[in-house]
Amino acid sequence: MRTLVDGAGFFIWPLGICSFLAVFIVIERLLALRPGKVLPEALLTLLVSGALQDAPRRQWETSPGGRILNFFRKNNPDPDTLKAFAQVELTRLERGLFLLDTIVGVAPLIGLLGTVYGLFILFPDEGMPNSATLTRGVGMALTTTILGLLIAIPSLVSSNYIARRLEVISARMNMAVERLCSLGAAGNAHNEPPPLPQ
Repeated sequence: MRTLVDGAGFFIWPLGICSFLAVFIVIERLLALRPGKVLPEALLTLLVSGALQDAPRRQWETSPGGRILNFFRKNNPDPDTLKAFAQVELTRLERGLFLLDTIVGVAPLIGLLGTVYGLFILFPDEGMPNSATLTRGVGMALTTTILGLLIAIPSLVSSNYIARRLEVISARMNMAVERLCSLGAAGNAHNEPPPLPQ
């Protein structure tokens, strides 16, 4: 590992920043996208059953699904407005993922730049390179490529996994929103709002 760090030269700094950001974003998003944090199963069950009066405040105030329910209860919005609000909540769940996608593309390019630079320094202004220059240039060319790929590959796998988790969450949220829309329509048809949570 020490050889990789030393061999990458000053390219270790941008590669290290990419690595740190990727790890931070992946861990933060995995924690934030836990089902219990976004749309608790108990709350989803209550929404499907229509028993909104049984929804505990702790659940419907601290999660994205709960904020949608809270918006619905306070404003009794039309379906389009409710869906737009839900889309805003889903967009918030994608926070930071554009950086992860950027790292997937940038890390190998930094590695490639290091490779090109390593090959460039092999050739002095005059004569042939000595053994120290040869070792340093080839070492930089190889280590920057390796580090760039070691950062990009796990980041790509993580990005795809998080995107899949977001698809599942989006489907669950859409189901909840459709159910709220139907409850709102039923309440309006009887000229009375849906029951308030206790």
